[in-house]
Amino acid sequence: QVQLVESGGGLVQAGGSLRLSCAASGRTFGSYAMGWFRQAPGKEREFVASISRSGGNTYYGESVKGRFTISRDNAKNTVYLQMNSLKPEDTAVYYCAAGLSVGTADYWGQGTQVTVSS
Repeated sequence: QVQLVESGGGLVQAGGSLRLSCAASGRTFGSYAMGWFRQAPGKEREFVASISRSGGNTYYGESVKGRFTISRDNAKNTVYLQMNSLKPEDTAVYYCAAGLSVGTADYWGQGTQVTVSS
């Protein structure tokens, strides 16, 4: 069982930056690939980024490539999402997820709201 708690969301102007954090409970954090997903009102949940268990491999959705960076610190049981050059269309609830392999999501956090004003 893994519990995930996101933080770092908020309101930012277009062009600004935010860093999201996701803290995981348990001693098996390094056994999970981690990912970030987002869901805007009226839209389906969308893949944002994922990172392998060691952190050596990262993957991004097309809409965030070059602007967002995912990273992890296994010693701190935390995964991060650095978001730069934010756009109004990045507005969504952002969810952290843990899975046994990249691209899977067996556990979800409660989400954190990101709002980008134009």
